[in-house]
Amino acid sequence: MRQLLVNGWNFIFNSEVSPLRHISDVSTRHYVLQALGLMWAAAFAVAIGSYTVFAASIIGHTVLIGAAAITVATYTAAATKPNLFTKGSGRRSDGEHE
Repeated sequence: MRQLLVNGWNFIFNSEVSPLRHISDVSTRHYVLQALGLMWAAAFAVAIGSYTVFAASIIGHTVLIGAAAITVATYTAAATKPNLFTKGSGRRSDGEHE
C-alpha cells in the first residue's frame, strides 16, 4: 500500500517520472505543473463550496416548502372550518354576553 502511494505521488509530482518529463524545458515543465496545481485547487474549492451551498440550499428550500404547506393548510381550514379560528381565542360573537 505504501509503495502504491509513493508511486502515485511520484507519477504526479516527480518531473522525472510523470508524463511532463517529455517537456524538455524545465521551467516550462514547472509552469505546467503549477498551472495544473492551481486548476485542481480551484476545482476542489468550487466543489467544496458547492457542497456547502447545496446543504444550505436544501435547508432553505425545506423551510420554504414547509411555509407553503402551512399556508395551504391554514387557508383550507379557514375555508372549510372558519370557527376553528374563533373558538377559545377569547373573542365572543355578538350573541354572547356575560
